[in-house]
Amino acid sequence: MALAAQKAITLTDAAAARIRELMAKAPDEVIGLRVGVKARGCSGLSYDIQYAKERMKFDEVVEDKGVTVMIAPDAVMFLIGSEMDYRDDKFETGFKFSNPNEKGRCGCGESFHV
Repeated sequence: MALAAQKAITLTDAAAARIRELMAKAPDEVIGLRVGVKARGCSGLSYDIQYAKERMKFDEVVEDKGVTVMIAPDAVMFLIGSEMDYRDDKFETGFKFSNPNEKGRCGCGESFHV
């Protein structure tokens, strides 16, 4: 029996619903969101989320709960096994990542290191 390949990330219902809302409001035709990491912040890396108009060469494509998320190839090793959530409450609004690869975060929570 073959083992199923692990998705780079999984989405919560709230994240999938927010992605659908964002795609419906997108200024141009989009096929999903692209998630990556950028070198910035006091811990070294931060998550970067943008509209995806097309699939780029070597993107990891995750289709989950009816939405499509592309993972930039240079970000896969930092995101593998992560869960993407969306929170909207009186203290915070935005996408949040539960990432088993993180070794620490900065005090404000905007950046991380592996």
